[in-house]
Amino acid sequence: MLKMRSFLPAVAEQLFRDIRKTYQETSQIPDDLLIALKFVFGPCALQALDLVDQHSVTCVLSPSGRKAFQVMGGSGRLYTCFVSCHYCPCPAFVYTVLRRNEGPLCKHILAVYLCQAMGGTLQESVSDQQMSLLLSGTEAP
Repeated sequence: MLKMRSFLPAVAEQLFRDIRKTYQETSQIPDDLLIALKFVFGPCALQALDLVDQHSVTCVLSPSGRKAFQVMGGSGRLYTCFVSCHYCPCPAFVYTVLRRNEGPLCKHILAVYLCQAMGGTLQESVSDQQMSLLLSGTEAP
């Protein structure tokens, strides 16, 4: 089950539930849900869907149960996103979400939520030591 916690408004949580249910049944996201995504998340919705289509999201797991998501941005840069604390180190997240409070998330975190809802997240297992380095920002797996 996808956990949104309290970072997203209830309408966004319901939207992801609807996407998950519909995608499991039809392997598609219908136009009405795509329009709702654009309405709720603005311009980053289309960019996030593009990242999903490009299989840019990887869930990195360690034996101790730690989990992070890595998203390959459009520029080719790899961003380590933490859905559990709703954080992405990309400039758009810092500027748009944290400084200007213009949206709930960036395209990278939205891509993670969409991949989780659609069941399309790539998986990568790493050692606990590799995960510690990843979480400290000193090394990618």
